[in-house]
Amino acid sequence: MTRQLGPTEVKRLNRSWRRATQARVCLLLESVSQPFNVGSIIRTAAAFGVDHVWLCGDTADPMHPSARKTSLGTGRFVTFEQVAGPAAAAAAIRSQGLRLIAIELADGAVPLHQAEVGGDVCLAVGNEDRGCSAGLLAAADQIAYIPQVGRVGSLNVAAATAIVLAEARRREWEDGRADRLP
Repeated sequence: MTRQLGPTEVKRLNRSWRRATQARVCLLLESVSQPFNVGSIIRTAAAFGVDHVWLCGDTADPMHPSARKTSLGTGRFVTFEQVAGPAAAAAAIRSQGLRLIAIELADGAVPLHQAEVGGDVCLAVGNEDRGCSAGLLAAADQIAYIPQVGRVGSLNVAAATAIVLAEARRREWEDGRADRLP
């Protein structure tokens, strides 16, 4: 009979995946204005081992009560840095040796499965309604989009962030960058 893993088994499983993970994955949030979305992104970032989150534009404060409630305290596992705008963010990201990949439905964007999201990377997402700014798109090394086949035009920013973080880690593990897989 199949059963859910217990807390100790989950910790062991997660620890084995951490040992198989070496790439630095970071995030840039540009004008993600809703605290609940920021909180959800923080929780997902902590789950996928995001090293650092840059915040620019009108992004909600990760310490906002609604963001903290949604993140369930996982903000303690992620570091945050406020930057002036997309150009300053791109400079900070590149100084850390990371590629900047913007996630946006835009001209010239490639499907996520073809994007260079493996390895050391910073994934950028934008405002809930307007997406990534023209300045961020211009600063990005690459622009990628999440292919969708349904009748909905776009995803919630927190859901999109979860998808791209999962793909970045999957790519690392599949490409053999990890020493061993669990």
